Amino acid sequence: MSKILIWGGSGGIGAETARILTANGHQTHLVGRDAAKLAALAAELGATTTVADVTDDGAFAQVMADVGGLLSGLVYAVGSINLRPLSRLTSTDFAHDFRLNAAGAALAVQAALPALKAAPSAAIVLFSTIAVAQGFASHASVSMAKGAVEGLTRALGAELAPKIRVNAIAPSLTDTPLAAGLTGNPQIAASIAQMHALQRIGTAKDIAALAAFLISDQADWISGQVIAVDGGRSRLRVKG
Repeated sequence: MSKILIWGGSGGIGAETARILTANGHQTHLVGRDAAKLAALAAELGATTTVADVTDDGAFAQVMADVGGLLSGLVYAVGSINLRPLSRLTSTDFAHDFRLNAAGAALAVQAALPALKAAPSAAIVLFSTIAVAQGFASHASVSMAKGAVEGLTRALGAELAPKIRVNAIAPSLTDTPLAAGLTGNPQIAASIAQMHALQRIGTAKDIAALAAFLISDQADWISGQVIAVDGGRSRLRVKG
């Protein structure tokens, strides 16, 4: 049975990805900061877990020690939504968002490389945002960090080919605990939904379905791609 490592496994998208992968016959190892959520999900799925924070330099080695053996996939579903105008951002904001979203992804892959290379084939899925390609106000810090993730995706796709595939998903606003400050307000959520051609906010399952596909052998000829799952927002304009 193949094993998939999911950073951010206690979050909305990470947890849904774990559920789909488990249903598809994969074993998962989940990493997150919320011990209670991890324990509950592990009991549900029969997964193994590590309670860890990506801003802790020792977390990466600890996770790989807990994983043990080879990996056929890695999903880095860790992120932040730090929406402030440039005038209100500090050097701490920029450093934190970059570490959490971009450097954390790179360090997670670096630590997992021996286990990924030991598998017959493997795949990595990272996460960007449509705000990188489209450009939204008050997104300077997170867009910079996620832009780096897109660069990392292409660089690693080239460096790790042909044995390890690397892709990224760029969602629009998704109804997860991380986005609760926006989606939890019905008026704000309805207004944002209307900006999408498909007229709704995304769900964790919408994003997780693609993550699970990209990890699978069905995506065996896809690498170096950043794929939007965004209700059409990055490409389609709603009438009005």
